[in-house]
This record gives sequence, C-alpha cells and structure tokens, in this order.
Amino acid sequence: MSRTTRRAFLRQSLAAGAAVTIAGTKASGRVIGANDTIRVGIAGLNGRGGSHLEDLRQIPGVQITYLIDPDQKVLERRAKELEAKTGQKARTVQDIRQALDDQELDVVTIATPNHWHSLIAIWACQAGKDVYVEKPCSHNLHEGRIAVDTARKHKRIVQHGTQSRSDATWAGAIDFIQSGKAGKLLVARGLVYKPRGSIGVKSPAAPPDYLDFDL
Repeated sequence: MSRTTRRAFLRQSLAAGAAVTIAGTKASGRVIGANDTIRVGIAGLNGRGGSHLEDLRQIPGVQITYLIDPDQKVLERRAKELEAKTGQKARTVQDIRQALDDQELDVVTIATPNHWHSLIAIWACQAGKDVYVEKPCSHNLHEGRIAVDTARKHKRIVQHGTQSRSDATWAGAIDFIQSGKAGKLLVARGLVYKPRGSIGVKSPAAPPDYLDFDL
C-alpha cells in the first residue's frame, strides 16, 4: 500500500468531534477493497473514548470489535450503548494485550489516561496494528521517540490527535494561508484559559472488585 493512501488513515481528527475517515491497509498489509471491514478496538472508554465510540460507529465499513478498559462497569455500559445504537456486539476486555493478540484486529484508538499512550501505541505497532493516539503521545521525548521508531520499523500508520489539527476545516484554512491569498502573516497569538477544579481527597481504600487496579 502506498504511503499516500496510508496517510489518509484518519482524515478528520477525532478531537474535532467530527466523523473520522479511516482508509489504508488492514493490519495484514493487504489492500482494502470496498467490501472489506476495518476492525477497530477502543482503549479507554471514559471521556475522549466515548467520542471515539460515537464517531467511529458512524463510519461505513468500520466495525468496533473491541472495547478495552480496566473498569468492568464502564465496559458493560459502553457495550450496551454500542449494541443499542448499531446492533454490533463488541468483545470487552480489561487488558489491551488480549485485543492485540487478535490477528483480525486492524486498528487501535487510544483514549486512556496519558501515562498509557506511548506504551499502548508501541505494543499496537509491534502487534501489526495501526494507531490513533490522543495527545499527549508521550510523557517525555525518550518514550515518544521509541513510539515513532517502532511505528516506522513495523510500517504502521500512527496518527496523533493534536486537537483539530487534521480536521477538514482547519486543513482548508491552512491551504488558504499557504496559497498567499491571506497575505503575509505578521503576528500569531494563542491563549487558552482552562481552569480545572480539584477532584477532592478521599481516605485510602481497597480498589473495587470491578476495577483491575494493576492495569
């Protein structure tokens, strides 16, 4: 499969909340035909993972086959939600490695807490899967470089979700600026205020039985 086609893997960013177009290769490396199904596993199902679920389920030719989260209650809730909206029954697993062992799985999207991003991306590439990983892709340059090198070594598609960078609207704006029609850009300024309240403090307690705390 040509690099150009592979770059079309996710044409619109999940971070933009729009449907994502997945194209390119299956994990086996063969060319995908119009009648083929791309099988996706979503790792991390709260927050952004819910957006992944909603966007991916709407793409023709995409089947969500794995829901992955260490919290069994979250798995059950999302599985019911997926089946109610699409009729699809996805396998639910708490350990990402169980999904990666499945040769039929093509793509993994990663919406877990940040400290898991690089490791799951690396594991997925090693297992022959393509990857969409939310930001940040790594905690530091070292593990980020390992992820990049692993993707290149195994010839995998890895798209990093940098909040709307690959959304079609912003891509059009970039094309407009680069065309010279906007004139010479003299000043650019970015400013974001996002205060977050405390999550509070609780007394130490044993993890609930439905949560795989080690994961």
